[in-house]
Amino acid sequence: MDTKDLTAWIREFAGLVAQHKDELTALDSAIGDGDHGVNMDRGLTAVVAALEAEPPDSPSALFKKVGMTLISKVGGASGPLYGTAFLRMAAAADSVLDGAGFAKVLRSGLDGVVARGKAQPGDKTMVDALGPAVDALDAALASGAGTKAALQAAADAAEQGREATIPLVARKGRASYLGERSAGHPDPGATSVTLLMQAAASTLGS
Repeated sequence: MDTKDLTAWIREFAGLVAQHKDELTALDSAIGDGDHGVNMDRGLTAVVAALEAEPPDSPSALFKKVGMTLISKVGGASGPLYGTAFLRMAAAADSVLDGAGFAKVLRSGLDGVVARGKAQPGDKTMVDALGPAVDALDAALASGAGTKAALQAAADAAEQGREATIPLVARKGRASYLGERSAGHPDPGATSVTLLMQAAASTLGS
């Protein structure tokens, strides 16, 4: 995976968020501020514009630009969390990534989210989708799967993690203010992470 491939991933993610903007906003309206879809769409639109205006020359530069743009353009918790993830990914990225290299980068992003948001599995946050996705990617690669198949396994695990947030009572973020009433809804952040991994599965690997 070179910078061009990874740029295609980010563009696909932006497209999926645009398609699902209303869904993400509706989910966030149920248990949060009601702005996740709008904020993420605005941020990723700015990311795509920034990448077109000044195409990065390495995966690290790409991830850094994505992270900095999201932090500056996305409100609420999503900007700092996604931004931190991509900045950590930038620090871990080599000039060209194979499947194992991408897995390492993605785990660094997860570690950044956990460090920034202090969320653990089961707190009903984006960690509940991103954590299983990273673990599934590592496991699939370790079993000898190709990068494409491993990324699909990661996307499937993210989706399962998102579904698993539905019965949970939120312990972090605005949703935690609702207590028991936060149960019965999928987490918006876990939902957007699922889109991120679906975009990776459809654009990366061979």
